[in-house]
Amino acid sequence: MPERRPSRDELAESILGEHQELSALDVASEAGVTVAQIRRLWRALGFPEVDNENAFTRGDVDAVLKIFSTVDSGTLDFDMAVAVTRALGQTMSKLADWEVAILVNRVEQLAAAEDGGSRMSNAHRMVEEVNPAFEELLIYAWRRHLSAAVSRMEALGANEEDLHTTHVSVGFADIVSFTALSNTLDDEGIGDLVEVFEARCHDVVSTAGGRVIKSIGDAILFVVPTAAAAIEIGEGIIRVIGRDPRMPDVRVGISSGSVVTRMGDVFGPPVNMAARLTAVARRNRIIVDAPTAELLPDIFITRRLPARPVRGFGIVEPLAVSRR
Repeated sequence: MPERRPSRDELAESILGEHQELSALDVASEAGVTVAQIRRLWRALGFPEVDNENAFTRGDVDAVLKIFSTVDSGTLDFDMAVAVTRALGQTMSKLADWEVAILVNRVEQLAAAEDGGSRMSNAHRMVEEVNPAFEELLIYAWRRHLSAAVSRMEALGANEEDLHTTHVSVGFADIVSFTALSNTLDDEGIGDLVEVFEARCHDVVSTAGGRVIKSIGDAILFVVPTAAAAIEIGEGIIRVIGRDPRMPDVRVGISSGSVVTRMGDVFGPPVNMAARLTAVARRNRIIVDAPTAELLPDIFITRRLPARPVRGFGIVEPLAVSRR
């Protein structure tokens, strides 16, 4: 007898662990809040508006009750709760896409094998086998990163009046001529290139004590406490990407100064300057601004480059960096 293929609804219910049997009005009624508040939280999670559809579960009611327990206790006001929900939604959306992209290759391998079954049935099986352990790892990783984030803020509090503002070195690394290069690759080749670039850069940044703030396909933005560590990261990225004959060349721009941290991102002149500097950097070279050069120890040599206009900053005199 041929294998019965689970439907998409069945796969969704397998992931959610329950039926989607409630409307927004049902959730609001059971949680004792307004439909407008439910819709605002739903949008903050990153989902489209639903009117009278039965798109919700008992788990959604429990989640709303947990959110409002922090509001009712006075720990957070509702706007803060929405902000936390938005941060959670953005993070989980990217994580879910990333997990599916990784697992889909395995699903296709299983489906292609002799008597391997359909892709939907294999996806259903992988969800049941992988998700329990992954959920535990998710909580573990969150606790680890929360601990690290609190430690960073505690260290910052000893030196800064505003805990949202800190002095760091910001690095921006991008692939040279990525658009032209991507036109020579098929979709799988582009995906593999970006994955290797991001993975190697992430390892280099983490090893040196920095943090990858975000990746934008052909570029990454990172922050690190010291200028010397930023140079070390730049050298590492050039070594594992630019010096690998199988990979394209890269450019690295580094700027130092005060940045504002919000929602896991950083903002301020050093962020913009680091991005602008990559446009004037030579292949497999590191370019820094004057504030960064002043913070470097004597083991580094800086060489002034010709002054040039930099969008948003006027005339800037960047510096190339090398070791003695």
